[in-house]
Amino acid sequence: MVINNESSCPKCGGKLKYYDRVERIVRTKGRSTKWVTVRRLRCCRCGMLHRELPEYVYPYKQYEMEVITGVLDGIITSDTLGYEDYPCGMTMANWISHKSQFLL
Repeated sequence: MVINNESSCPKCGGKLKYYDRVERIVRTKGRSTKWVTVRRLRCCRCGMLHRELPEYVYPYKQYEMEVITGVLDGIITSDTLGYEDYPCGMTMANWISHKSQFLL
């Protein structure tokens, strides 16, 4: 993943060039979803592909950062109105048990 518009490969430091774009689903508050376009960049040195993520999305997660952060901070629980079954309790428990992966 490429975050904060890095222009060099996080693996080898090579120059990144535009490759293509892909659609990605992002789940937001109120059980709504939206599709965002994410650019993919290829490293000229090692050939690795990297996605340029929006700042409100964690790598490998479908839920937007605000929802995940709310769960980690204890603001959003399974009893919170509007979030009763979204995200599910199992997902929230998984985020809490792997809290260190959300530190960017």
